[in-house]
Amino acid sequence: MSIQRATLQNGLRVVLNVDHSSPNVAVSVTYDVGSRNEEPGKSGFAHLFEHVMFQGSAHVKKGEHFTLVTARGGTLNGTTSTDRTNYFETLPASELPLSLWLEADRMKSLAVTEPNVENQRAVVQEEYRMRVSNQVYSGGFIKLRSLVFQGYFPYEHDTIGSMTDLDQAKFEWIATFHDAYYAPDNAVLSVAGDFDPDEAMRLVHEDFDDAARRKSVPAYTPPTLAEQTAPRHADVADTNANTAGLYQGFAIPASRTPEHYALELAASILGQGESSRLYQKLVRKDGKAQSTSVWTEGQRGPDMLALRVVLSQHAKLPDVQREVDAELDAFAKNGPTQVEVDRAKTRVSADFLFGLESNQERAIELGEYETYWGDARLLSTELEHYRAVTPEQIKAAVHAYLVKARRSTVHVLPPGPEADKILSGKAPEGSLCGGP
Repeated sequence: MSIQRATLQNGLRVVLNVDHSSPNVAVSVTYDVGSRNEEPGKSGFAHLFEHVMFQGSAHVKKGEHFTLVTARGGTLNGTTSTDRTNYFETLPASELPLSLWLEADRMKSLAVTEPNVENQRAVVQEEYRMRVSNQVYSGGFIKLRSLVFQGYFPYEHDTIGSMTDLDQAKFEWIATFHDAYYAPDNAVLSVAGDFDPDEAMRLVHEDFDDAARRKSVPAYTPPTLAEQTAPRHADVADTNANTAGLYQGFAIPASRTPEHYALELAASILGQGESSRLYQKLVRKDGKAQSTSVWTEGQRGPDMLALRVVLSQHAKLPDVQREVDAELDAFAKNGPTQVEVDRAKTRVSADFLFGLESNQERAIELGEYETYWGDARLLSTELEHYRAVTPEQIKAAVHAYLVKARRSTVHVLPPGPEADKILSGKAPEGSLCGGP
């Protein structure tokens, strides 16, 4: 993979990946700000700006970013995570000048006005109703995150933020957040696809050189994540659920550490695909579950390994809980087989390579690697780390991190007597209304 890197005088980092195999080009701007940079009482600001960034700038009217790109056969979007916010377009190769100009204009002159903020505050609140309040099992995962990262605010709260915080946020707070983070010296511009790198750099200089450096991006100084020494549990009532659900989560080391690579493969063996252990046991053999999944969140760190089981109609949570615990205990004691490890490596490799096929996904990944790890070229060697993992390393990582004392559990309850207790505020200790 051909990757070129440069840094402008104002601090903007530029990553170029030329690929002439398809006649389009993708541009991504990754800002080093996510929900991890928010403060208690001021959550949801990073996600709010994912929306505000489309509300116009000095030379682009409100909503015109969309019309200019789509009218030329392109697509665009923006996303927010715990660790970053990004904005990206994919256009015919001839439209690279338009994409760069649009991103530069909103970097330099975003219309951060009270009407724009108020308008998008309402949009985010509607999104919360659609994606959280009315989304089956979503409340269970939000609760799981709060248990796993209890007392560690950067990752304890959900990226979409608290609606109470957004309601109470003053415009001045929101404007200050933008001034602090959305600047060239806190961003990476990545371009992937069919273009000439010299011409691309000429355009980058033309459009971005006059973007003002902030010089005062707040330092990220997270607290220490306290070691969990006893299981945590909560029950969540979910009126959208037809059957019960089980979540479990464990705090694990940061991404791109040896333990994390091992635990990613462990997640694949445990709960990814129909050949995985939990699927074979709970879905195919016992019929107690409709689906199983295990994954890592991929955070810069610390990270979380999570599993979810959606129960069948007549299955009981205590029974499924025991079977999941037994499977994890056996995995920690005996480790994986070589066949399981080889299969997991094949799955991870296929997913990784497939995820880089499009120019858009490559531009996004390159921007993230440059932002997170300081060098986009590390993406080219990523698969080597997975291929080097041994069964013994997976066993050791599972034994160290996926143990009961470090486990957080959330039971998602469909409408019924137990859920009614929670909704009425009469839930027993350890439920959503109680503590861990």
